[in-house]
Amino acid sequence: MNNNKFQLGRWQHLLALGFGAGLAPRAPGTFGTLVAIPFIIAFAALGTVWYLAFLLLGTLLGIYICGKTAKDVGEHDHGAIVWDEVIGFALTMLLVPLSVQSLLVGFLLFRLFDIVKPWPIGWFDLRVHGGLGIMLDDILAAVPAWLILQLLFYYQLLS
Repeated sequence: MNNNKFQLGRWQHLLALGFGAGLAPRAPGTFGTLVAIPFIIAFAALGTVWYLAFLLLGTLLGIYICGKTAKDVGEHDHGAIVWDEVIGFALTMLLVPLSVQSLLVGFLLFRLFDIVKPWPIGWFDLRVHGGLGIMLDDILAAVPAWLILQLLFYYQLLS
């Protein structure tokens, strides 16, 4: 994986690479997912409206910055582009009571669905390109992770 084409001095690259976390030599998606934690904590503290605004604006911005960065480096969905993981994990944690335990379980669930890409996530990942495609598979991976988290709380298997 050639990371020499990225320019962290360009704001689009800086955000798309999760402030540089995506340049980790191993598991850049995992490191990129961790970048979401301060955003999750901050926006959860501000309330649901602000959290939803962050998700909406972060998704729209992500479509642009991920697509632009991928185009700049000439590689669709380069592994170092991790803003999609930031938004995907933040979506996973929407309306979830925050604790170390819930963050850990949410993190593991999101990474599982993002890596394995079961149907229909993998189907969309192969067919939708550009910035939307980069963001879409992570948004879709967040949905089953979120549903499982909600069920764990509903059945009081997680507190």
